[in-house]
Amino acid sequence: MSAGAFNPFQMAQSQFDRIADVLKLDAGTRELLRWPLREYHFLIPVRMDDGSHKVFRGFRCQHNDARGPCKGGIRFHPHETIDTVRALAMWMTWKCSTVDIPLGGGKGGVICDPHHLSAFEQQGICRGWVRQIARNVGPVQDVPAPDVMTNPQHMLWMLDEWEAIHGEKGPGFITGKPVGMGGSLGRTEATGYGVGYVVREALKILGIAPDKALAAIQGFGNVSQYAVKILNSFGTKVVCVSCWNQKDQTSYTFAKKDGIDVDALLSITDHFGSIDTEKAKAMGVQVLPGDKWIDQEVDILIPAALENQVTGENVQRISKRVKLIAEGANGPTTPEADSVLHERGVFCIPDVLANAGGVTCSYFEQVQCNTNYFWPKDEVLSKLDAKMTSAFKAVHDLSKKKNLYMRDACYQISVDRVARACRDRGWV
Repeated sequence: MSAGAFNPFQMAQSQFDRIADVLKLDAGTRELLRWPLREYHFLIPVRMDDGSHKVFRGFRCQHNDARGPCKGGIRFHPHETIDTVRALAMWMTWKCSTVDIPLGGGKGGVICDPHHLSAFEQQGICRGWVRQIARNVGPVQDVPAPDVMTNPQHMLWMLDEWEAIHGEKGPGFITGKPVGMGGSLGRTEATGYGVGYVVREALKILGIAPDKALAAIQGFGNVSQYAVKILNSFGTKVVCVSCWNQKDQTSYTFAKKDGIDVDALLSITDHFGSIDTEKAKAMGVQVLPGDKWIDQEVDILIPAALENQVTGENVQRISKRVKLIAEGANGPTTPEADSVLHERGVFCIPDVLANAGGVTCSYFEQVQCNTNYFWPKDEVLSKLDAKMTSAFKAVHDLSKKKNLYMRDACYQISVDRVARACRDRGWV
């Protein structure tokens, strides 16, 4: 699969097919699980600031809800495709199953670029998205959340529109809301902290002291920022991050041998995660081409940006020093790269486990909203740590017992749980 021909849904299906063979799934179950149960395509007409009307394309995929309501984010991205949404919905099914929460997989998206849209125009897209799908989403059907280039404000606009349409309050309809408006304390940190918790457990297995380890992270969005913070709290030094610079439409890597000061970088970062390169240089940070994060002499690599980032073309550039890869992003490693990493003995924490902290805390938010009782932050993060650690140990125990690559162990657990739920319901 070349970079130019990359199709994330084909990759997700191939990952599933391999495990379906191992689990000896029957033909009906295979067909049911390798496609979304339902998907929606719709148009969103929006009145723009200049008085004109522009029509945006929106999507929602509901991959499988045998274990509970669908759950998954909504992306705003100029290059969004239905195949990306399908893949992410499938991965979300496995993710919820891996950490054993009673939800299925969903995903949504809109083809747009928020960088070039006013707040009023973005609100129009949010409300229009909900109007087109309002009968098919809700607290007991399908619960959206933020994803790439969406945030708590977007979620609140969507909630408000859903409530206006249905004539009732339903804070459990959507997660990732602002704290004080039904959002959960700890949700902002959850995905990045979840990555940190499973990295901590993997370092124990590898016999590497956290305060002796170096890490490199691709990305500087929400996941990366909080992954840096939690790793720093363990004593691990993060020597580089990378991000897309909106100003000159170029990707950069920001490196510092004695460790990245995340708070200093955040002070020169805009709300889309773009770091000011000149100010970074003035702080003594080395500014390198965007792909240089993968070349770093570190113990831990964390791809935390987009899918298709560690490929057959660049996997050989990964240093022999790297012992651990934790996938903060969804689908960052292609099957070709995965086979190389497996042969090299690199310990990989797959995306459906590594970045499951976000959906786990979204589940906590949904529970709190539905019961109208909210927990303190320490309790949320303690529950998150316990859930992530338990899931990691279950996957690792199976990998040791059956001598499996971590990704294969993870998929065997998650796919088997969903397949059994489908059989128990009498669907297959």
